[in-house]
Amino acid sequence: MAKVAFIGLGVMGFPMAGHLRNAGHEVCVYNRTHNKANEWVTKYQGTKAHTPREAALDKEFVFSCVGNDDDLREVCTGKDGIFAGMEKGSIYVDHTTVSAKVTHELYESLRAKEVGFVDAPVSGGQAGAENGVLSIMCGGCKDDFEQAEKIMASYARVCKLMGTHGAGQLAKMVNQICIAGILQGLSEGLNFATKAGLDGRKVVEVISQGAAGSWQMENRYSTMLDGDFDFGFAVDWMRKDLGICLQTADEIGASLPLTALIDQYYKDVQKLGGSRWDTSSLIQRLRKLDGEIEPD
Repeated sequence: MAKVAFIGLGVMGFPMAGHLRNAGHEVCVYNRTHNKANEWVTKYQGTKAHTPREAALDKEFVFSCVGNDDDLREVCTGKDGIFAGMEKGSIYVDHTTVSAKVTHELYESLRAKEVGFVDAPVSGGQAGAENGVLSIMCGGCKDDFEQAEKIMASYARVCKLMGTHGAGQLAKMVNQICIAGILQGLSEGLNFATKAGLDGRKVVEVISQGAAGSWQMENRYSTMLDGDFDFGFAVDWMRKDLGICLQTADEIGASLPLTALIDQYYKDVQKLGGSRWDTSSLIQRLRKLDGEIEPD
């Protein structure tokens, strides 16, 4: 069992840190909202720290799962940051979905301290985190990854090394690009079925067993038909991720025409008041276009 710290107790980090504790690891947590840290300690009987640096002191592994590039820099750097508390030979694992640019920046900061670094964004949403069945895409050196993989096993369904530092973030971008396209297609299909007078549930019962089937169809079709969008990853966060994808595409010369379009569709969902709706809420935009939702 290892001595670990977990920084960031949002909808993903809270249960992930819990799985580490349930696996028998010695876990210290930090969260900017201290009440959340208190709640975690009460539930899982771990410990909490008042700064990221304090949490990281004397730990073999430090994990983080925060919001964006700026949030990550804030918890990592400075006199009270994670890196100030880490020692030679320890390993830092970042589960935040951020740009490959900030990943390389932070890796360079740690290399001078001889601290290992694995970028390890996750997919599977809140349910995946709570059930310990996340898909984890990693970047880093093989030795650091193999050590960290044993710890991440407590909340991973699959955990793979994609390449060197930053490769995990690039793989996560592929994940988000694919999800956006699938959800737009599913939204159009379900909306079409309803407008055509079909029973959407019966349609999905049939087509989900063929080539149209997907995780999104299996897990989201019913709530989409019901107009219920309180199931995890929010539109605001998806737009953040798609922004990273589009910026990186410009840098590497990759074309993402559909992704750019769907990013704007999510902007329309935000205007509908859906910033905190989950990503399957693309169907609401179609309902508004078709007059099913009153205009603003």
